[in-house]
Amino acid sequence: MKVLVVGANGQIGKHLVSFIQDSDRLEAKAMIRKQEQASFFENVGAETVVVDLEDDIETIAGAAEGVDTIVFTAGSGPHTGKDKTIMIDLDGAVKTIEAAKVAGVKRFVMISSFDTRRQAIQDAPPSFAPYVAAKHYADEWLKRTDLDYTIIHPGGLTNDKGTGKVKVASELDRGQIPREDVARVIFASLENESTIGKEFQVVTGTTSVEEAVSSI
Repeated sequence: MKVLVVGANGQIGKHLVSFIQDSDRLEAKAMIRKQEQASFFENVGAETVVVDLEDDIETIAGAAEGVDTIVFTAGSGPHTGKDKTIMIDLDGAVKTIEAAKVAGVKRFVMISSFDTRRQAIQDAPPSFAPYVAAKHYADEWLKRTDLDYTIIHPGGLTNDKGTGKVKVASELDRGQIPREDVARVIFASLENESTIGKEFQVVTGTTSVEEAVSSI
C-alpha cells in the first residue's frame, strides 16, 4: 500500500514516513512544500512530491496520483495567524479531501485536534478557538464523504521519545502524547481496517499501540 503523507516535513510526518519505509508492507510518498526539505525523505528511500496546500485541488490531486491512502498531518503551526489557520487547517484539509476524490483515493486518515466538538470551540481560549473551529469543520467535511476515513485526536503533543504505550477511546481525559507515538498510532491504523469509519482520542497509556488500535 502506497501512502501519501501530507505535511510530511512536520515532526509527526517525519516519524510516520520513517516507520512506513522501515516496513515491508507499506511505501511512503512524502508531500513537502519546498524542494530543500527533500533530503530527509530521500535518505530513507521515500518518494517526494513538492506541493503547497495553498495550491488548487487539481494540483493536490496530482500529488495523490498512484497512492492508495492519504494521511493528513499538516498544520499551520502555533506561530502563524488566523489566516494561515483557515488556509491550512481548514481549506488545505478540505482541498486534500476533495483531491482524494479526484484522484480516486478511497482511504483517508486525518490527524485532528484532541477535541473538535462544537462545545470545545465555545470552551477554547480566544487565541485557540479558531484552530479548534478549523479542525471541527474539516473533520465534519470528511465524515460527510464516502471515503474510508479514520480521524485521530491526539492529546497534547510533546517531543519526548515515544513509549509505544497509549490509551485510546472515543472520549478520554486530557493528557499528553509524544509525536513519535502519534505516528505509531497512524501506522497501526493504516494496517487495521477496523479503524475505518472511526474517530478516537489518544494519549499516553499502558497498552501497546497495536493492541490499543485493534480495540477500536
